[in-house]
Amino acid sequence: MQSPASSPTARYTYTLPSDDEEISDMEVSVTAVEKILKYSFKNKKLLEEALTHSSCTGSSSYQRLEFVGDAALGLALANYVFLLYPDLDPGKLSLVRAANISTEKLARVAVRHQLYKYVRHNATALEEKVRDFVKSVEQEDEAEVYGGLVKAPKVLADIVESVAAAVYVDSNFDLKSMWLIIRDLLEPIVMLDVLEQQPQPVTMLFELCQKDGKQVDIKHWRKGERDIASVYVDGHFVASASSEQKENAKLHAAKAALRKLSYDFGDIMNADIFSQLNGDNEIEGAKQKLHELCGKKKWPRPNYNSLFPVNVRRIQKEVGRAHEKRYVCSVEIEITEVVLFVTGNEKPRVKEAENSAASVMLHGLRDSKYI
Repeated sequence: MQSPASSPTARYTYTLPSDDEEISDMEVSVTAVEKILKYSFKNKKLLEEALTHSSCTGSSSYQRLEFVGDAALGLALANYVFLLYPDLDPGKLSLVRAANISTEKLARVAVRHQLYKYVRHNATALEEKVRDFVKSVEQEDEAEVYGGLVKAPKVLADIVESVAAAVYVDSNFDLKSMWLIIRDLLEPIVMLDVLEQQPQPVTMLFELCQKDGKQVDIKHWRKGERDIASVYVDGHFVASASSEQKENAKLHAAKAALRKLSYDFGDIMNADIFSQLNGDNEIEGAKQKLHELCGKKKWPRPNYNSLFPVNVRRIQKEVGRAHEKRYVCSVEIEITEVVLFVTGNEKPRVKEAENSAASVMLHGLRDSKYI
């Protein structure tokens, strides 16, 4: 019998001492992934294939399934965002879909649900890349829409796609069944408001500086194995960052420059919130802006409506006779252990009353230094 170190058999993230144990471990992996998915495969060979990297010679790898999964997930997300945003233009629909099936997003799905632990492979270098990425993700305060300090290994995204395809094929190519199972893995789904609150930092830096008549230049050079990106505005050094990947270095340098130039996401958002006031000092579109603010601040959503992070009591009271009714609405939001409650002004329509209440809340949040 060959020693574990010299055995040509495929291995997981730990060493397999024998062929017999390899079979047993794959059975354990299949069972474990089925529990993660909350789905029992009729054809378990599909899942075995979905968990097998191409470095395993003599075994069918996940590549064919990954090909199908890429298309199936893309279509499922397209259907989802199409129904979720009935009035959204195709360009923004594409942005929302892309954010939820990007390599960075799917790789984090593999880490968050620990799918990476069950990948069968024979590639030491691959194992090291995955380990570095896992450590980086564990240190993230929140999900990175545009990538973190370490570039996501494509193999992790491929595994999510191949597992999705295995479910898709096993369910007789039923896209709806696949989506019901895989959607839980993808949570939290990246919504449009998140993308609007977190614009791509490099693009944002160039656009904001251009509005101020300033010229941006990002220069790169290598130092050992790391790329260093430095941001210059009108020829003056502003900020720099480094990473093993050029694009990640550029991304984080842009973020640092935005902070240093006071183009902070929060400052920009607050300026936008209070940019449009009507004659009554009420904020136009206040209800939507309050919704976006709660999403950015990650304040809890109400139990009865998953679409809105504010609890709007639709009609607090009616004023006047039937033919001249005016409405007053209130709004409450929960911040940590505090519940804030305000009432808006009387309005002839319910929607206007709700917007008035949201406007009062936004002013109150600013005055109370919550924003």
